Order: sequence, then structure tokens, then C-alpha cells
Amino acid sequence: MARRCPITGRGTTSGQQIARRGLPKKKGGIGLKTTGHTRRKFKVNVQHKRIWVQELGRFVRVRVSTRGLKLIDKRGAYVVLREAGLLPKGVNKEPKN
Repeated sequence: MARRCPITGRGTTSGQQIARRGLPKKKGGIGLKTTGHTRRKFKVNVQHKRIWVQELGRFVRVRVSTRGLKLIDKRGAYVVLREAGLLPKGVNKEPKN
């Protein structure tokens, strides 16, 4: 399974880590020198969560990033999960009694 958030669409991105040596000029040195670039990956903080959907009256399991969780807190679970297509087909908005 790919490390991707279905709500925000964020996934793993690539970048570089820059290795430097030397003392900065501010601290009395001759400046920092770049000695190398190392490829690295920036991974999304994706977590398995059980989210309570008030409109359905039940929990929904979803694999979501922490930014997606903030979006759910802000806009509501039902709205966000419905827009992302994570609710099962034929789910009514009526709660179960």
C-alpha cells in the first residue's frame, strides 16, 4: 500500500540533505563549505484511525495523514470523507437507531 493520504492527496516526496563543514563567518570562521548532497525522502505522517461519523452513527476506519485529521476537525468527518470517496456506496445520512 502506498504512503498516500486519500483526503489531502499528499505522498512521499524526494529532496536532498546538504552536508556542510567549517565555522560560520558570524562566529569568526571563513564560512561554511558544502561537502556533499545526499538524496532523501520526505514521508507523510500517515496513520490508521477509527473516525466517528456522527451522521452515520458509527466508526469508519481510514488511513489518513495528520493534516487530513486537522481537516476533519475543521470541516467535519462526514463532509470530508464523502468528498474523498471513503464512505461506502449507498450510505444514507440517517443515523441507525
